Amino acid sequence: MAGETIVSTIKSWIGGLVSVAVSLLGLAIVLQVLFGPDVVFVPVDVIGNIQGLVTSLGSSGLAGLITVGVIYWILKKD
Repeated sequence: MAGETIVSTIKSWIGGLVSVAVSLLGLAIVLQVLFGPDVVFVPVDVIGNIQGLVTSLGSSGLAGLITVGVIYWILKKD
Protein backbone atom coordinates (compact mmCIF):
# COMPACT_ATOMS: atom_id res chain seq x y z
CA MET A 1 0.00 0.00 0.00
CA ALA A 2 2.72 2.50 0.99
CA GLY A 3 4.87 1.47 -1.98
CA GLU A 4 2.07 2.35 -4.38
CA THR A 5 1.70 5.84 -2.93
CA ILE A 6 5.46 6.43 -3.18
CA VAL A 7 5.49 5.33 -6.81
CA SER A 8 2.49 7.50 -7.66
CA THR A 9 4.08 10.48 -5.92
CA ILE A 10 7.32 10.01 -7.86
CA LYS A 11 5.37 9.63 -11.11
CA SER A 12 3.48 12.86 -10.43
CA TRP A 13 6.76 14.70 -9.70
CA ILE A 14 8.32 13.42 -12.90
CA GLY A 15 5.20 14.36 -14.86
CA GLY A 16 5.36 17.86 -13.39
CA LEU A 17 9.06 18.20 -14.22
CA VAL A 18 8.49 17.05 -17.80
CA SER A 19 5.63 19.53 -18.14
CA VAL A 20 7.82 22.38 -16.90
CA ALA A 21 10.68 21.31 -19.21
CA VAL A 22 8.40 21.23 -22.26
CA SER A 23 7.05 24.68 -21.34
CA LEU A 24 10.59 26.07 -20.98
CA LEU A 25 11.55 24.52 -24.32
CA GLY A 26 8.59 26.23 -25.97
CA LEU A 27 9.52 29.55 -24.35
CA ALA A 28 13.13 29.19 -25.51
CA ILE A 29 11.99 28.51 -29.08
CA VAL A 30 9.70 31.56 -29.09
CA LEU A 31 12.46 33.78 -27.65
CA GLN A 32 14.92 32.61 -30.29
CA VAL A 33 12.42 33.18 -33.08
CA LEU A 34 11.71 36.71 -31.83
CA PHE A 35 15.23 37.81 -30.84
CA GLY A 36 17.59 35.51 -32.75
CA PRO A 37 20.08 32.92 -31.51
CA ASP A 38 21.85 35.30 -29.09
CA VAL A 39 19.13 35.52 -26.42
CA VAL A 40 20.65 36.39 -23.04
CA PHE A 41 18.23 34.18 -21.08
CA VAL A 42 18.82 31.13 -23.30
CA PRO A 43 22.54 30.29 -23.30
CA VAL A 44 22.24 27.52 -25.92
CA ASP A 45 21.00 27.49 -29.51
CA VAL A 46 17.76 25.54 -28.98
CA ILE A 47 16.56 25.76 -32.57
CA GLY A 48 19.98 24.73 -33.89
CA ASN A 49 20.05 21.75 -31.52
CA ILE A 50 16.57 20.67 -32.63
CA GLN A 51 17.60 21.00 -36.28
CA GLY A 52 20.70 18.91 -35.64
CA LEU A 53 18.63 16.25 -33.89
CA VAL A 54 16.11 16.10 -36.73
CA THR A 55 18.91 15.94 -39.29
CA SER A 56 20.67 13.10 -37.50
CA LEU A 57 17.42 11.17 -37.00
CA GLY A 58 16.46 11.73 -40.64
CA SER A 59 19.75 10.38 -41.91
CA SER A 60 19.42 7.28 -39.71
CA GLY A 61 16.60 5.79 -41.77
CA LEU A 62 14.46 3.20 -39.99
CA ALA A 63 16.34 3.57 -36.69
CA GLY A 64 15.62 7.30 -36.71
CA LEU A 65 11.95 6.69 -37.42
CA ILE A 66 11.72 4.21 -34.55
CA THR A 67 13.49 6.70 -32.26
CA VAL A 68 11.00 9.43 -33.17
CA GLY A 69 8.14 7.02 -32.46
CA VAL A 70 9.57 6.15 -29.04
CA ILE A 71 10.08 9.83 -28.17
CA TYR A 72 6.53 10.61 -29.25
CA TRP A 73 5.18 7.71 -27.21
CA ILE A 74 7.04 8.92 -24.11
CA LEU A 75 5.98 12.56 -24.42
CA LYS A 76 2.38 12.18 -25.59
CA LYS A 77 -0.35 13.21 -23.19
CA ASP A 78 -3.13 10.79 -22.31
